[in-house]
Amino acid sequence: MNELQDWFAYSSYRPGQEEMLRKAVETAKSGGVLLIDAPTGSGKSSVISSLLSVRKGRQIIVAVRTISQLATYIRELELIRKKQSDLKFSYLVGKNTMCPLGGTGDTYRKCEAVKAFSTALIRERADRGSLDPTRDKIILDQIRKNDPDHPLICPYFIRSKIAVQNEKGGGLRLVPSEGCKKISGRVIERSILPDSLKEICESICPYEVMTQASLQADVIICNYYHIMDDQIREQLYLNLGREPSDVLLLIDEAHNCGDVMQDIMSVSLDHRALEQADHDITSIRKDVKDLEAIRRLIPGIKKFLDGLRRSTETEDWFDPQIFSRMILRESFYTTMEEVVDDFMDLAENIKEANNKRGDYRTSGIERLSSFLYRLHNSGTNPAYLTLFRKDNDNIYLEVRNIDPSPALSTLAREHFCSIYISGTLTPLLSYQQLYFRVLPSDYPIHTFSLPNHFPKKNRALLATSDITSAFSQRQSEENTKRMVTYIRAFCNLPGNLGVWFPSYQMLESVTREVEMHLHDREVFIEPRESSEAGALLSRFINLPAMRKKGILFAVCGGKFSEGLDYRGEMLTGAMVIGLPLAPWNQVRQMIMQYYTRQYGEEGKFIAYTLPALNKVLQALGRVLRTPEDRGVLIMGDNRFLDPTIKERLPGWMQQEIQETTIQSFPTLLKEWK
Repeated sequence: MNELQDWFAYSSYRPGQEEMLRKAVETAKSGGVLLIDAPTGSGKSSVISSLLSVRKGRQIIVAVRTISQLATYIRELELIRKKQSDLKFSYLVGKNTMCPLGGTGDTYRKCEAVKAFSTALIRERADRGSLDPTRDKIILDQIRKNDPDHPLICPYFIRSKIAVQNEKGGGLRLVPSEGCKKISGRVIERSILPDSLKEICESICPYEVMTQASLQADVIICNYYHIMDDQIREQLYLNLGREPSDVLLLIDEAHNCGDVMQDIMSVSLDHRALEQADHDITSIRKDVKDLEAIRRLIPGIKKFLDGLRRSTETEDWFDPQIFSRMILRESFYTTMEEVVDDFMDLAENIKEANNKRGDYRTSGIERLSSFLYRLHNSGTNPAYLTLFRKDNDNIYLEVRNIDPSPALSTLAREHFCSIYISGTLTPLLSYQQLYFRVLPSDYPIHTFSLPNHFPKKNRALLATSDITSAFSQRQSEENTKRMVTYIRAFCNLPGNLGVWFPSYQMLESVTREVEMHLHDREVFIEPRESSEAGALLSRFINLPAMRKKGILFAVCGGKFSEGLDYRGEMLTGAMVIGLPLAPWNQVRQMIMQYYTRQYGEEGKFIAYTLPALNKVLQALGRVLRTPEDRGVLIMGDNRFLDPTIKERLPGWMQQEIQETTIQSFPTLLKEWK
């Protein structure tokens, strides 16, 4: 029997797709890691069919970054269910968007606190014989008295639970209410999307519904943080009653794994948090142990921050030993261990006191405690850097993780298998080293790369040999003039076009020069503020339907360079001006030195060039989303022709790239049209 075909949703495979899926089947059977690099339109989401075909009772968890990616997998699973009617799947999305309970502060903290109070109340009443909390007069009275701005209990959670007698051993336990079970059944049967779930749940907790549905599901779709944050992952598997070793893990858009994991393990502190911490201390009872000793530390930290303001750098390393000496100098403490212990005790006390008042904001003392804890523990770990960065008038201290490999390797080891898929996981060997360097040499890691099977006649790939964003040429008027000339010639193409730059600064300087020459196109410039981005993008992609055309100027790695489908005339050409390398400074140099120690010469590429190359591939990848799409891709920097970079591009790009100059460019575009 062809197990894969029984779970594959379509009548035929796309080019190369069956080989990719069978590679996934092998990993799902034997365990280990599989990295898949497959371009847009390869049918990557069908890898879920491979896992389903050989799961043998194991649960499948799919980790995604966005709601649109979650919807993609729901559609895929709905199609599979037409062949396999018993298939059950659900999802878990963040509480920030799903929680119907009022109040301010951190949603997760609020949920943790009100659930604890609510559970205690349900148990107390159940011990007195009132098993259904929705009919208990005392609980209903408490719900009526609940302050919506500072809730202490959650009526939505209460309506999601009921108490029952334990069959063995006596006592009581809480189980999902009939209402919760009914809605969770609908989630599994009807594939209700997250944006509709909150409304359907009405008076029941949406997260409890999702959790209940997940207990019954063969496949769970969740966001990255459910899997990559250690504490959230531990709680997830506790709720599911599963061990990670009994789970097949699929991670989509896997080129993001390193950045997400590093963000989770990093922590920062700014003046606002310090001011808040100072305010927290003044509002605490004076008899709290060691309060005065803690208070005397704040001025020393402020003084350290103020000293960094005089630096001319916008980002730089700071010496944690100097930081420690400065804040200990005028304090009652002799070691940082004592400081960290007292801050953590105080932070926990403040958290408990605030929770009892229905205040779920993260206090300044907690932020400061978290920073000092991470700072102290990073002192002997070279995978962490202590740095400061300036953002307008604010200054941040940061303990930044620079190596995701230990955490990602742990994630891989815990699960029976893990499959990482992306359209821009190039070069595969570099990502394998970046993610799994600390795995044992005998741990099974496999890679698979799928060529681009879209018709070659539908695309043109050009690389310019006479412009660059290299620092040595950024002040060159001739270099800028050529960029402007390239963009003006690019604008002779039909349909919507996009131009991506390494930074907002370069975007703004070049756009000023070119905008005055663009009379037949509507110009769109990526805003720095996210709140303005949605409306701008919506108008841009709708221009072709109105028989108009526009040009979008954006930033590589910004709001408009990843996770968006510009199909057909929505985007017919993409130009990336420059190689978006991070600004070179002492921090970058220290990261480079760390990676060189870990990987040798390859470390320089992994640390510095690989992130920039991925941003370029993501931006160019917005154009050709289906086999029918036609488009021109321009790599606007002579460094893309350098063998050290060209050889790291996807195979189809290496084969098809054409070198162009300011003189030959208009002719090549005319021939393309």
